[in-house]
Amino acid sequence: MTAYEPPDAAPAVAYDAVVLAGGAARRLGGADKPGLRVGGRALLDRVLTACADAGTTVVVADPRTTSRPVRWAREDPPGAGPVAALDAGLRHTTADAVVVLSADLPFLEVATVRRLLTALRAGEAEGVLLTDADGRDQPLVAAYRAPALRRELTALISEHGTLTGLPLRRLTAALDLTRVPDPVASFDCDTWDDLATARARIREHGHVLDEWISAVKDELGIDLDVDTGILLDLARDAAHGVARPAAPLTTFLVGYAAAQGKGGPEAVAEAARKAVALALRWAEEATPEAKSEAKSEAKSEAKSEAKPEATSDAMSQTSSDTPGPDAAG
Repeated sequence: MTAYEPPDAAPAVAYDAVVLAGGAARRLGGADKPGLRVGGRALLDRVLTACADAGTTVVVADPRTTSRPVRWAREDPPGAGPVAALDAGLRHTTADAVVVLSADLPFLEVATVRRLLTALRAGEAEGVLLTDADGRDQPLVAAYRAPALRRELTALISEHGTLTGLPLRRLTAALDLTRVPDPVASFDCDTWDDLATARARIREHGHVLDEWISAVKDELGIDLDVDTGILLDLARDAAHGVARPAAPLTTFLVGYAAAQGKGGPEAVAEAARKAVALALRWAEEATPEAKSEAKSEAKSEAKSEAKPEATSDAMSQTSSDTPGPDAAG
């Protein structure tokens, strides 16, 4: 087992975030796109998790219940378009750097936002945006220098008298931009097929565990980065060295002990270390018959773990061919 190494505690640049969540969703038949769920979480909540360390987060839309506190704004008139919405959100920010996001990015992560901000700080560009799988600019997955945005918004108002109906390219065309390719984080849900693809992907074997942990933390209101490998090793040692039901019970007790202590990831790692040591001492006392039985259980467990993976693949195929329950609504 390796010692827990916490991720970067703070973003590379202090920033505010503006999330545009008031679009008409015409290709979704006017559905409430920010509220559609991927992995049990609303698309808007997934985006808010990715920018959780922003100083101020402004969501441009009508107010709704969200997993994290935000400030609400609305373009005037409502439905005036993305440039007007960005202007409305920007008026509530004060940081020199602002991350601008759409509310339909199922695979956006904290690491993506920090990468954008790091690139912004490292260069002299006025903005850093992602490009999608086809190389197209995604100006709503980007970090900008706020003074540059305000300058160009003012210029557009002077030229057109209004921001209503203006496309985003009229704003970004005047900015000095750096582009970062990222076909995953830039993926957005514009259609029911996009939504089905996103739902299928998070259930793939390589993604499902991280997705589930993120969903549970959001649901429980937990901001805690923990080395899941430590807990999985602990569960394995408790199951094989003691008994299979000991795995969930032991991990629960480790979490409870950590909460009683400092409550941080280091406390979880220390409690897990002690529990693993105890499980190993317990296993050393086992009779040869008990050790043989434990090995048989481990083999059975390995076989049973292989079956859900095949089932998951089948679910992914079904999900990608058929819109989810939200589509029926």
